Amino acid sequence: MKVLKTMLLGMVTSLAACFAAGSAMAETTLTVATVNNNDMVVMQKLSKDFETKNPDIKLNWVVLEENTLRQRLTTDIATHGGQYDIMTIGLFEAPMWGQRGWLAPFDNVPADYKLEDVLQSVRDGLSYGGKLYALPFYAESQMTFYRKDLFDKAGLTMPEHPTWKDIQGFAAKIHDPEHGVYGMCLRGKPGWGENVGQITDVANSYGASWFDMNWKPQFDKPAWKEALETYVGLLKKYGPPGAASNGYNENLALFASGKCGMWVDATVAAGSLNDPKLSTVVGKLGYAYTPYGKFEKGNHYLWSWALAVPASSKSQDAAKKFIYWATSPDYIKLVADANGIVTVPPGTRKSTYDNPAYIAAAPFAKITLDAIQTANMHDATQEKVPYTGISFVGIPEFQGIGTAVGQEFAAIISGQKTIDQGLAAAQALTQRAMRQAGYPKKK
Repeated sequence: MKVLKTMLLGMVTSLAACFAAGSAMAETTLTVATVNNNDMVVMQKLSKDFETKNPDIKLNWVVLEENTLRQRLTTDIATHGGQYDIMTIGLFEAPMWGQRGWLAPFDNVPADYKLEDVLQSVRDGLSYGGKLYALPFYAESQMTFYRKDLFDKAGLTMPEHPTWKDIQGFAAKIHDPEHGVYGMCLRGKPGWGENVGQITDVANSYGASWFDMNWKPQFDKPAWKEALETYVGLLKKYGPPGAASNGYNENLALFASGKCGMWVDATVAAGSLNDPKLSTVVGKLGYAYTPYGKFEKGNHYLWSWALAVPASSKSQDAAKKFIYWATSPDYIKLVADANGIVTVPPGTRKSTYDNPAYIAAAPFAKITLDAIQTANMHDATQEKVPYTGISFVGIPEFQGIGTAVGQEFAAIISGQKTIDQGLAAAQALTQRAMRQAGYPKKK
């Protein structure tokens, strides 16, 4: 009898072990790589909702600074490293990586996802060959944020479509560093997605371009010098200390704490600036379209932080399930319920802009939608060019070239180089990189 009991106990123990092992095998862990901005941090916090609804899927987060994220993801996907199941990428990467077969296409999007609700320009930007390779978490263009209370006090009126000359005049009048207010905040931090992404649009509006039709760099043209004189001049005269190190997050923190009189940057910042938990300037804000130099063409970009599945992921179905959740109308409602409707991820869905409650809460909504819908990635320069992109050049080599040129721009802003020295260096390094890459490519 004792032997029988021992045998039965052993069988029960073995069965329990088998069930435990089976349960562990059924659980999928997804590694999500994303950028450290506020909207992504909110997604991470709210993702408990996804894990509750999908108890067989766990999320492992890798949250990185923008430049670091791009470097890590590019290395991983180019080497088929397979470290990540979900990547946060944008309009620069999605079509190129999709063309190379590095991303899993979204071929069979569920009907309840309402893909037709996603803005066409954003869908187009994340596609290659008619296939969608990422789904947008939020989309953005640029706008001018300004402190309406400071403008009222100084008797100033911001035009709906200001010029950079207008901005220079306003900055001079509201610059008050003795009381902790700087006239102008702009990105100086090097990086193709940081200072280069902002300065290129200013350059477009002065008639500049990165390359001519023969892929010859154009930094030796007067339009680039004029654009940098405007941008750098504003930061040197009216910018905060250490402007050469300030990127999106740093300027958002400065503006939200009342340190900036004006800021030209991503439209997505409007949600955070209107969140009383993050901002001290709620109720003091004004909005205008992006300034221009001589031409409005190409003066504002189109970008989307989007979620994609690398082809190397072994859990593609689970990864897509998470992406459908994170970019869905239900997620937007989840953010509205948790943090207020003004903070929802903007720029992706028509239904957001058809929602009277959002329009009432978000006075910046019209400018955001107009800017996104009028940004033309295929015609952003005065002279004809061989590339697509407004704030970037849509070729693989741009990631390295743009980052190196961004270092030159930062050196100009910090005073280590003059504008002439920095542009000459940008011209030389770009010429060298393009020659080494074999441009102009044979057809």
